[in-house]
Amino acid sequence: MSTAKDPFVEYAAGSTVFREGDAGDDMFIIESGQVDIVRKARGAEPVATLGPGDFFGEMAVLEDQPRFAGAIARTNVRMLRIERAAFADMLRQNIEIAVRIMRKLTARIRRAEQRVPEAGPAAERNAAAAAPAREARAPAADAPKPAAAAEPKPRAKPAPEPAATMPPPAPAPPPPEPVPQNLAFRHVGSGQILLLDPGRSEFLVGRPDPVTGTQPEINLGPFDVSRTLSRRHAKILRDDSGYAVREEVGTTNGTFVNGERIKTGTNVALKPRDRIRFGSIEVDLVPV
Repeated sequence: MSTAKDPFVEYAAGSTVFREGDAGDDMFIIESGQVDIVRKARGAEPVATLGPGDFFGEMAVLEDQPRFAGAIARTNVRMLRIERAAFADMLRQNIEIAVRIMRKLTARIRRAEQRVPEAGPAAERNAAAAAPAREARAPAADAPKPAAAAEPKPRAKPAPEPAATMPPPAPAPPPPEPVPQNLAFRHVGSGQILLLDPGRSEFLVGRPDPVTGTQPEINLGPFDVSRTLSRRHAKILRDDSGYAVREEVGTTNGTFVNGERIKTGTNVALKPRDRIRFGSIEVDLVPV
């Protein structure tokens, strides 16, 4: 149990944190261990297994409704318990948690909308086809023929103007340097190569998020032993002009290009041999 001085709680493996349908006024952030999220409709198969840095129980805090699912400690687990009264202060102090909650809720809405059949304008088309086409056409009145105009006298043709001398065309600008088709991130610590697929125009950089199901195209999670990397940390963008990096909203530990921190939401151009740091993870952009 938690106390006013120690907000952390611990559960032994197999213990029930809460059951589906229970009343709830708190949420949890996992510090160590794993927790299974379960639903009666799914039987014994967990909906998700959460680990350090993940959170759950926020629906009861936001909606003041019974628990939508149950939570069972898969291993011995230590968690930060946040009561509804302290929820607003927690969001103000940790923007990444607030952004992740919004993304999770947005993903749920998107999945719900995708399940709703698309209601096309079939009814409107049927109604329009059933209605008779009516075009009011008034008979054209006999209009008097205009009187023949007197033929104008022919005018003398003006003398042709001398042809203008055109300036020589400006030399064509040199073609832009081609964008390297095969680039990769090389992890500074291990030398491991993470290839950037030349067929893609956008790459998410981060680590997997079991809460929202997000899987980044560039997964730096195995290198993030200190947990400095946000799950949706940044994006690498590619177009005809080259590559760029853009930090995502909610990133807490920053993104750096050649030692300079970039602004959130701003595209920063990249070139081969640049060094990029996501949190504490350093990589070099190299041709392969």
